[in-house]
Amino acid sequence: MNYKVKLKNIKAFAFDVDGVLTDGSIICMPETGDLIRTFNAKDGLGMRLAYMSGYTLAIITGGQSNSILKRFYPVLAHEVIQNAQHKLPVFDDFCKRHKLKPEEVAYVGDDLPDIPVLKSCGLAVCPSDAAAEVKSVCDYVSAYAGGKGCVRDLIEQVMKAQGKWTLDPATYQAWRNSIEEQYKIIYGK
Repeated sequence: MNYKVKLKNIKAFAFDVDGVLTDGSIICMPETGDLIRTFNAKDGLGMRLAYMSGYTLAIITGGQSNSILKRFYPVLAHEVIQNAQHKLPVFDDFCKRHKLKPEEVAYVGDDLPDIPVLKSCGLAVCPSDAAAEVKSVCDYVSAYAGGKGCVRDLIEQVMKAQGKWTLDPATYQAWRNSIEEQYKIIYGK
């Protein structure tokens, strides 16, 4: 089946982090051991537009870092699930909590731990630089690499297929203000 047929059924997105929302590079700070990642602003805006339009978004990553939580919650994702060594049970639990059928969720992964979820979700997607084994199970291989716009590519396609790809500046600013208040409450800033 052509992946474009599946775009209209998507109600939620779930993403791996390293290699999907980043290019896979990680800098380890020598004194603290903190892991530093860089994220693509266009991916971020795509996630914000999806969030504003009522899609449920989740991060499901094997990584563990306070910076991942602060980057995505509550501004870009409803849930940030870290240290997910076995992602399929985590994905299934996410679907149950949000009353979603797996076929209503698009998942983006790039490496071997993502394969069980990619085989279970409704729309399996990977960046152009994903592992060959991952590409072989995906419905769509983005033209964009991890951390270079593959997330935005998927979100834009889904929202355009569903007639939701718009940005009203006043609505965006009001939404942004409300999220910033939540962010201040959660993180004390």
